[in-house]
Amino acid sequence: MTPERIPEGLWRGPDGRLRCSWCRSDPGYVEYHDTEWGVPVRDDRALFEKICLEGFQSGLSWLIILRKRENFRRAFAGFDPARVARFTQRDVTRLLADAGIVRHRGKIESTINNAKRCADLVGECGSLSAYVWRFAPQAKSRPKKLTWSVLKTMATTPESVALSKDLRKRGWTFVGPTTMYAFMQAMGLVNDHLHGCAFAEKKR
Repeated sequence: MTPERIPEGLWRGPDGRLRCSWCRSDPGYVEYHDTEWGVPVRDDRALFEKICLEGFQSGLSWLIILRKRENFRRAFAGFDPARVARFTQRDVTRLLADAGIVRHRGKIESTINNAKRCADLVGECGSLSAYVWRFAPQAKSRPKKLTWSVLKTMATTPESVALSKDLRKRGWTFVGPTTMYAFMQAMGLVNDHLHGCAFAEKKR
């Protein structure tokens, strides 16, 4: 019997469905891939949370952050930007002592800074959602059948570079173009499930 040829970048899970192979290392990763990654999000709190967590991920695996996500939510007041913006140096000290999160002073202070900058942005644009979705690429500019050979070359896109540049101009930090592309993938501004993934079409 000829072994099944599965396209590069895909993996057949225990339920028999093909998935993007980056999620195969952990059941929690599979759940995240199946239910969250690439689903369009327009809730401001969720968008702010993901920007912050992508910043914390810098230099680390997303799986590390995913496993600590509930701890992060408790530590950062559910990522309510208005509440985080009121954090003080006492909160920074508290967070640096919290073993449940990534204890990196620069990233903690960045989250508080970005919460303050978020208030300014919402005042101008109406919502964080209205702002970030301006940077979603036109569907016609995206590959119709995304393959691994194409995806692995896309660490950034013109849209993620533009989003990063504009946020930096507004005073946000830990929002580089690669980080912003990962944010756009996760929040559904782009659909980067590979062609053949069982969860690709319903996310489009």
